[in-house]
Amino acid sequence: MSDRTVDREPVVGEPRRPEPQQDEDGAADLFRAVGRQVRLLRERAGLTQKELGDRLGYGEDQISSLERGRRTPQPEFLDAADELLGAGGLLKATAEDVARAKARSRVRHPAWFRDYARLEAEAVELYEYSNQAVPGLFQTVGYARAIFAGRRPLLDEETVEQRVTARLARQDILSRWPAPMVSSIIQESVLQQPFGGQDVWRAQLERLLNLGRQRNIELQVMPTDRVEHAGMGGPFTLLTPRGRAQLGYVEVQHISRLITSPDEVRVLAAKYGSMRGQALTPWESLNLIEKLLGAL
Repeated sequence: MSDRTVDREPVVGEPRRPEPQQDEDGAADLFRAVGRQVRLLRERAGLTQKELGDRLGYGEDQISSLERGRRTPQPEFLDAADELLGAGGLLKATAEDVARAKARSRVRHPAWFRDYARLEAEAVELYEYSNQAVPGLFQTVGYARAIFAGRRPLLDEETVEQRVTARLARQDILSRWPAPMVSSIIQESVLQQPFGGQDVWRAQLERLLNLGRQRNIELQVMPTDRVEHAGMGGPFTLLTPRGRAQLGYVEVQHISRLITSPDEVRVLAAKYGSMRGQALTPWESLNLIEKLLGAL
């Protein structure tokens, strides 16, 4: 194995190894306990899972998963269910414990992504070019959920929620101090695709607009009409972990490669430098996003 390939998916014909189990720090037990409380209160109120879901804006399968402790109860759900089911503050009182349990619970990334995620958490600089989807660090809850729910082969609901939680946890680096310097170039077609539906699309564009106004984030759009484009080889990321040399990362179809060779990293850096000159300026890019939002 090359020393430049840190983690990968098995090639065709290789058996897939199961991902190792991870500690849950008691979070799963708490979620199951809250789920049992919801079920008892629902049954006391004479409601089916579908009826409760309809009244709170959730699907029957979501209520079922939550009652079995397989879905993380969100604060807004606990508040609404408490009032609807006449729990007298019982469910609302669990919201803080649930939030703490989520924070303690280890983030669950797929095995092939974990090495990169650890390095990203230490990054002082991040440069990323995306041409298929909004970068994970910038995604809203709805956009991330639509991505994982649409995976093929299908992921079970519990895994979808774990992946969404893990993706959102990565975004903490954008608000920490000192904040990393982030530069992102996004292909214009990504912003024009109403992925996840109209509401999800709008919320995602609004988030990009807000992120692009942060001092530590430079967001650029690569227009589709450019006759020159240095990124035709596909998406990639350059990151500089604290106290270490710059690294490269590429991912396609859930096959990933971490690049440590200075020569290969230098090639990616040169491509990214060219693309920054070919893309719209940050100011022009934010104007474009505002126009897309105005047209919705």
